[in-house]
Order: sequence, then C-alpha cells, then structure tokens
Amino acid sequence: MRNIKITKDFINSKNTSVLYESGNTKVLITVSISDRLPGWLENSDSGWLTAEYNMLPGSSGNRVSRKAYEGGRSKEISRLIGRSLRAICNLKLLNGYMVTVDCDVLEADGGTRTASINGSWIALNETFNKLVENGELVQNPLENQIAAVSVGIVDGEYIVDLDYENDSQAEVDLNLVLNDKYEILEIQGTAEKKPFSKEDLDKLFEITKNEINEIFEVQKN
Repeated sequence: MRNIKITKDFINSKNTSVLYESGNTKVLITVSISDRLPGWLENSDSGWLTAEYNMLPGSSGNRVSRKAYEGGRSKEISRLIGRSLRAICNLKLLNGYMVTVDCDVLEADGGTRTASINGSWIALNETFNKLVENGELVQNPLENQIAAVSVGIVDGEYIVDLDYENDSQAEVDLNLVLNDKYEILEIQGTAEKKPFSKEDLDKLFEITKNEINEIFEVQKN
C-alpha cells in the first residue's frame, strides 16, 4: 500500500480541514455545519450528513473543467461518500444539524474516492469531538470506523491500493468500503477486460484486510 500522510487544519478556517495523501493522490476534506436542514427534514428530531466530491482543474494531466461536478461521475462519487458516512453515523444525535463534507481532489493518482472516504472519517471525528466538547452535541454520532481501499487484478496479479498506472491497466477494478467489523458498506466491482470469478472476488476481499487495518490505525492516531 502507498504511504499515507495526514495533515490536520490544512487551511486556516473555523471549519475542520484534513489533507489526506495516499502516495501522489491528495484530497482536501473540509466539514461545514449549519442548521439549515433539507426541506423534508425540517421540524424533525434528526440531522443530515451529505458529501460533495470534485476534482480541481489542475489535479490531472489534462485540465478538469470546473463544471465537472455537473457531470455524472462526480455526483456518483459524492453519493458513494455520503452513503458510506451516513451508514456509520447516528443521524438522530446530530440534533438538527446539517453536516456537509467537501472532498476536493488536489492531485489525482488513483484511489481518489477511497482517499476521500478515509480522510472524511478523520475530519468528521474531529468535528464531532469539538461539538461534544463545546456542549453542542451529547455524544459523537460516529458509531464505527470506516475505511476504503481499491484492489484489482493487473497482469494476473492481485494488487491493493491501485495508483493510476495500475488502475489504467487493471483487468479487474474493485473499490471496497468496510467498517471495523469487516462488514461491507459499499462494493463497486468492474471487469475491465475480462470477467472474474467468485473465487477472485473472495481473494480480493481477503487481501484488503491488512491494508484496511493500517488505515484504521492511521485514523486513530
């Protein structure tokens, strides 16, 4: 697995910010809090958590349009991140708060969506702990840790944490989001060049566990 580096408070803002680096992939995560809930949640005893993902223009070799979020890919990844985070968050404990997690890719070298999820857990945990310390929340709403990793088959080899070069050549490309009980929150798998078997899927799942544990330790630290 590529080296992971975490920089908390990357920007000077009242909002929590975390720079998550996995090799050359760099994602800036910021968390914003407001009391303006979606219309369908107004006057309820719950809160809401959502995410937005986007690639900055210079994050890739070819310029990424600032309107890229309007396209399907960014929205699909945003929904993936949001679903994953809500799956381990007790929304009732958010007490009318609207939490928005923004994931901005500064540099893309594969695994941007998994890096976004891993860094988002850190940023959310920091945010919720501060709200508890300030008496604005009764307890931290996060009920589990989650971590995500990409894995695939490249030239017949099983490889964890694909960078762009590996990803572009992968015969099988898989993204896994797991909680700290190794339960699956989300699984995205694609046969890029040829179909893969159930045995391949099982092996890909098993070889991610050590790497997922490493990410959990990074998050705790």
